[in-house]
Amino acid sequence: MLKNVLRLTAAAALIASVSAHAADALRVAADPVPHAEILAYVQKIDPDLNLKVIEIPNGVNSNELLAHGDIDANYFQHRPYLATQEKALGVKFAVAAEVHIEPLGIYSSKHKSFADVPQNAKVAIPNNETNLSRGLYLLQDQGLITLKPDLKGLATPLDIVGNPKHLKILEIESPQIPRALPDVDLAIINGNYALEAGLDPAKDALGLEKAKGNPYANILVTTQKLATDPRILQLAKDLQSRQVADFIIQKYHGSVLPVSAAKE
Repeated sequence: MLKNVLRLTAAAALIASVSAHAADALRVAADPVPHAEILAYVQKIDPDLNLKVIEIPNGVNSNELLAHGDIDANYFQHRPYLATQEKALGVKFAVAAEVHIEPLGIYSSKHKSFADVPQNAKVAIPNNETNLSRGLYLLQDQGLITLKPDLKGLATPLDIVGNPKHLKILEIESPQIPRALPDVDLAIINGNYALEAGLDPAKDALGLEKAKGNPYANILVTTQKLATDPRILQLAKDLQSRQVADFIIQKYHGSVLPVSAAKE
């Protein structure tokens, strides 16, 4: 608890420092990769947009910062995660734009293929409920487990009805999973954390989520009050532009996909 308070205090101090120099700037909290990189490109192609990008440290909940008015928008999450946050925080946010998809991947530093995975293998998986469910479905897609056939909503390890290799599911905080990679047989890693760790999802993952029809597009989120702010509307337009889509395709080579490409 104290650690979370200290993180939030540090983030608030960072934001206050930025805001002191740019009272009219649109303050957007983002994960460093790829979100802040994409926003930096937006700043380059649209210099008239007074945008201040704030890279939030791991462990800081930028939805709390948004709810408290410390930032004007954030860009790091998908709709299912946002829904859990709105419920937890008792607030309704506004989705300004769907921007890109980071396919969740299964990685290993010990095995070259799923066939090599031994009995009783350890699998690191995100511990937040949306990405936990997402990871379990990905394991099922690869034939490693079977979930209840009539399952509705989010999956948990209790919903596993078939586990031929007797995989040991280890629930770990998403940002910490890349560090755990050497200590487990398989690790399910979010795209942004994989990129930050120097992994190339398109090349290094043993298995990736499908992009087409993927409900986990990363979104630009703001408050209900700011949803029609001209700066938010312009940023949303920029993020969904052909220029930004081309930038994402060229820079990330399939590890990050613009929403427009995933629909094609």
